[in-house]
Amino acid sequence: MGSHRHPSTRSRALSTSFAEALSVGLLVLVLVCAVVRPWGWPEAVVAVPAAGLVVATGAIPPAHALAEAQRLGPVIGFLAAVLVLAQLCDDEGLFQACGAWMARTSAGSARRLLVQVFAVASVVTAVLSLDATVVLLTPVVFATAARLGARPKPHLYACTHLSNTASLLLPVSNLTNLLAFAASGLSFTRFAALMVLPWLAAIGVEYVVLRRFFAADLEAAVPVPAGAQAPQMPLFALFTVAGTLAGFVLTSAVGIDPAWAALAGALVLAVRALVRRRTTPAAIVRSAAVPFLAFVLALGVVVRAVVDNGLASALGHLVPHGTSLAALLGLAALAAVLANVINNLPATLVLLPLAVPSGAGAVLAVLLGVNIGPNLTYAGSLATLLWRRIVREHDGEVGLGEFTRLGLLVVPAALVLAVVALWGSLRIIGA
Repeated sequence: MGSHRHPSTRSRALSTSFAEALSVGLLVLVLVCAVVRPWGWPEAVVAVPAAGLVVATGAIPPAHALAEAQRLGPVIGFLAAVLVLAQLCDDEGLFQACGAWMARTSAGSARRLLVQVFAVASVVTAVLSLDATVVLLTPVVFATAARLGARPKPHLYACTHLSNTASLLLPVSNLTNLLAFAASGLSFTRFAALMVLPWLAAIGVEYVVLRRFFAADLEAAVPVPAGAQAPQMPLFALFTVAGTLAGFVLTSAVGIDPAWAALAGALVLAVRALVRRRTTPAAIVRSAAVPFLAFVLALGVVVRAVVDNGLASALGHLVPHGTSLAALLGLAALAAVLANVINNLPATLVLLPLAVPSGAGAVLAVLLGVNIGPNLTYAGSLATLLWRRIVREHDGEVGLGEFTRLGLLVVPAALVLAVVALWGSLRIIGA
């Protein structure tokens, strides 16, 4: 008699198995479509119906879906404001001025040009987010290298690697950072203070490896550009960005959501651009990337369904606890592997709730894994996929083998050194 389950128990088991299979299948479908983008569709075209389906079939209770949407809402609002701010800075000529500065100060050296690209890409990624580096800076770097007669490949690879690696510094640098910042309970300044050493360590590894990996490309001489027609640095845009950063620090200190500071900075540049007729309301709305924001929200709901239906308990046995060096290394490695399997955004959504009980240090270790790890494969982050499309639009080509070889040289070393730096920062500053 003990071998026969009650019918209600059997039906519950079947429904749980169905919910698990459906959630995982839809997550795979959403990620594959985000990578492939069939017929040029936006990522949201598949993700939004998938989110609706997991709710409609009961794979996730409506209350859990609503809770996930409420958790992601402020993060998505923050992201929208930063994207608008970055696009308006581009409209003001900030990135063209950066390109002219890189060309002028390279002084005929491809190696020096690489240094300038590293400097600009690291700052742009940290302050204006990785999207600004991929979408706005990469074409400028491509044009700058072409104008100087330098081989573009080292500089283009610097853009994609730094769009991931250099996004470690500030909560605003990456969507994954915004999620980790919200989960960590840290202030804006303490987050930055804990991440500055890991940020520098990871960028240092990137520079050393890229310089050696592309040594032959960097040997070629670069003609010194003529001194004429250098565009003027848009000081108003620079001061607005600086004021926005100060606003992030101030709002975080007084307990206000830093998204309001991002919104204020975007509004200042938007009003100026509209008054001067340099943009239109429709262009501003487009720069907020509403379909991508819808994708992020829908992806969060689908990932929550996967977590609710067994992934959390399965990963719970693998997640190290505590903030010892070994635990931080294990967390970062797990996050890096998961980022390359299911993309870094879903990996962040899955791992953060499991890391939170161990404290802010564990949350930041997850962030190191999901930000540095994606440099190993194309599918590791959406930013890398977008970068690849931009390079192809400019008649450039990057091989999968070359990309992976470079990633294998960079990622393990950068991840280990960054985790050691984080561990040291936690001991010095405290979480």
